[in-house]
Amino acid sequence: MRTIPKHIGIIMDGNGRWAEMRGLPRFEGHRRGVERTKEIIEAALSLGVEVLSLYAFSIENWMRPEYEVSVIMDLLENTLKEECLRFLREGIQFRVIGNRDRLPAHIKAVIEYTEKLTEKNNKMVLQSALSYGGRDEIVRAVRRIVKLQIPHESVSEEEISNLLDTSGTPDPDLIIRTSGEKRLSNFLIWQSAYSEFYFTNTLWPDFTREEFLEAIHEYRMRDRRFGRTVSGAI
Repeated sequence: MRTIPKHIGIIMDGNGRWAEMRGLPRFEGHRRGVERTKEIIEAALSLGVEVLSLYAFSIENWMRPEYEVSVIMDLLENTLKEECLRFLREGIQFRVIGNRDRLPAHIKAVIEYTEKLTEKNNKMVLQSALSYGGRDEIVRAVRRIVKLQIPHESVSEEEISNLLDTSGTPDPDLIIRTSGEKRLSNFLIWQSAYSEFYFTNTLWPDFTREEFLEAIHEYRMRDRRFGRTVSGAI
């Protein structure tokens, strides 16, 4: 049986549907989703997960209704203000991956404050993918290569990885997606080349610590070969 995954990515999907199924406004689903996120962060920390990457807001999500985007941004800001001292106390290093250009100035200020406050923490890295898209991330990395005038013969997979938002963290061992969808939706598309996947019909506000542990258990039962053959295998 394999060890606990070092890096887990989660596509937290289903907040809106969860609310609509209960006749509630969509913002209530996002609010309940935040509470679930706190529980899963605690679970990952207690298990010794080194990196937890959460898909909080995709670059495509900017196309959602303005009111819904505003609610999500307010939740993010309030959550960071409430949780930053707990992150500091529990040894969680917070960082945001994604394209920050479209983020409101006050949101960027809270993010930068939390990142600076927790930058020396070393128990777990919590990466929030915010205004994030995997293709956009790769495009930005290529632009850095051009800007730095890196010779083409020096461009390698390692060099590109070092220029991505996730530089300094290992590729995800396990990616979890809730809500029944079975796709990456532009999440860590470079980094997930050899990730294991766990898909569940559970909507994110209902995704419990117990199912999180079940996903990790299933991961530990798998045989990861990274493209290599093993003795006796076809």
